[in-house]
Amino acid sequence: MSVAAYCIFCYRQIGTSGPVTKTHLPWNYIRKIAKVTGSLILGGFVFITYEVLSLKKLLQIDTQAVDQEKLKSFVYVRTTSLHPSEYQGIKYQARKEIHKAVRKILETEAKIFRRPFNAFICFLAKEQFSTFDGEDHECALWLLLKRSQSEDKEVRLQAVQDLANNSHWHDYQYGTVAQTCDQRTAIGLARSKDIDLRFFLPPPPLPKIKNDYPLEDELRLLLVSLPQAGLDPCVQYFTSLALRESSQTLAAQRGGLWCFGGNGLPYCETLSKIPSETVELFYLQALVQHSKVSSNCDKIEAKGGLQLLQRIYQLRKDSAKIQRNIIRIIGNMALDERLHSSIVRAGWVSVLAEVMKSPHVIQSSHASRALANLDRDTVKEKYPDGVYILHPQYRSSQPVRADVLFVHGLLGAAFKTWRQQDIDRSLDKKASEGEEDYSQCWPKTWLASDCPALRIISVEYDTHLSDWKAKCPVEAHRKSIAYRSNELLEKLRAAGIGDRPLVWVSHSMGGLLVKKMLVDASKNPEMDKIVNNTRGIIFYSVPHHGSQLAEYSINARYLLFPSVEVKELSKDSPALKELNDDFLSFAKGKKFSVLSFAETLPTHIGSMIKLHVVPVESANLGIGDIIPVDVNHLNICKPKKKDAFLYQRTLKFIQDVLAQELGD
Repeated sequence: MSVAAYCIFCYRQIGTSGPVTKTHLPWNYIRKIAKVTGSLILGGFVFITYEVLSLKKLLQIDTQAVDQEKLKSFVYVRTTSLHPSEYQGIKYQARKEIHKAVRKILETEAKIFRRPFNAFICFLAKEQFSTFDGEDHECALWLLLKRSQSEDKEVRLQAVQDLANNSHWHDYQYGTVAQTCDQRTAIGLARSKDIDLRFFLPPPPLPKIKNDYPLEDELRLLLVSLPQAGLDPCVQYFTSLALRESSQTLAAQRGGLWCFGGNGLPYCETLSKIPSETVELFYLQALVQHSKVSSNCDKIEAKGGLQLLQRIYQLRKDSAKIQRNIIRIIGNMALDERLHSSIVRAGWVSVLAEVMKSPHVIQSSHASRALANLDRDTVKEKYPDGVYILHPQYRSSQPVRADVLFVHGLLGAAFKTWRQQDIDRSLDKKASEGEEDYSQCWPKTWLASDCPALRIISVEYDTHLSDWKAKCPVEAHRKSIAYRSNELLEKLRAAGIGDRPLVWVSHSMGGLLVKKMLVDASKNPEMDKIVNNTRGIIFYSVPHHGSQLAEYSINARYLLFPSVEVKELSKDSPALKELNDDFLSFAKGKKFSVLSFAETLPTHIGSMIKLHVVPVESANLGIGDIIPVDVNHLNICKPKKKDAFLYQRTLKFIQDVLAQELGD
């Protein structure tokens, strides 16, 4: 038995129990004996030390951990007493001396074998401590914590993975990690699959609201403190209206008139009749827009916005919309690395780790985006507002070999557009309960399972079917395909789209947007990667040659004033014809494949209209394969089940065009 192994053997004896009598030990003598390698006397003193330690089976916090906690705003201790008599007496001194002796011997033996001490410690931690019970593997816990702060990236990533994967920790040891790990480790743990939430500190106690203001008034004060410069014109317009109205009502002691968004929105009521949740949601939607501006994020943080949002989040656990908007704000603020420490201190890591476990894809994906923006150790890309990573949402050793990007259509969304087709009410109920046999988003579940080496991204942008509620006098230009193309291209480049082989998947107007983005990217040298790495495009009922929707709009009240989007879909639209000609010219000589699906069944729009939104002839781009399918416009991108033709043909196309990347 080597000297180091013997010392480890002695240290492992902390695991049995027996009576002990208190005595005064000569510490100088212990120190000298500990330095004599291989001495049996050391083993005897180890036994004596253990007998003393067994008097109370309480966690003894290392002094380094206590010193670290002094720098934090609050300390998380479950059952341990920190009374001086508990950590400055014989037990503390004995453990301190043994730590010194064992470490000295390990350092010496590491030098003898000419191995880096950190690597040697890692070997011992894995080989000697992996089967210990709670008390025995406490040393391994501290070794992993130390390694999680290593300057060597591979070492610290492995340490975080080992912490997350081990399931033998005791409750107090999770608490030890929660209060001693650094910011980088906490974020890494939060992005680990099936992580135990005991690894995280609960959000810190929040200060009392000044002057007992209700939350909506606190939100208003935060909003009024933010600068208006650099905002989208529509955000400026509505924010100013909201603040003007709210300041009048506040002066009137909540008795004045409140018009949401000014004169354009459907109702004006006295503030006293409007539910607090509605008011809060309105303010949060305004804050979402402000959080898209980096300088305004600084102001939100400086004004205590992170703590205020934490308070609202905890009080509104019954409102998914409010919580989703709050996490969206946090995700936007996380784009600025300077704010990461503030976000962590405000307790958001534990919240995001919990939401990641939500069975609802929208909630978990918002949290995934925020954590990905916080995780600068393993994620080089950044995900701007409206760009969501569906897979992989956790840290993984699986390399990402290609990207698949999903772009929804008119009145669609990043998640609901791509859900499994609703067959009957029982399936709807299962979807709401997060049942595994119903997919709320098949790219996230089915495609990720079949092609784990893909990074799957879904984007979201606002669309308007009708302008009968004129919301903003300056927003018309924002609805055009050309405007959205430029806006989305910038976001996609930030998210690393173009750095890998790429497949586009689009539905309805989303396909027109994909064509416009590729044409625009071909004219911009900075976007060359997006064009050159495109391997294929899937079009689900894309109206390349127009849609009957614009023609039928005169027959329905809510389509009396067709929006810019609907107008651009008309058959005689010059912009639509120009786009199609430009794309066909661009596609010549390019090495990407095209697959189009065409609907053959009419779609019910309300109770008044039944029409074939995109006829087969309009869905035919003129290049690539086109496949008619017996579904309507809404269900063309929603397979009934995983083995349905729509999904299987989509999967085959993706696998074929990415065969080289996915073949290994």
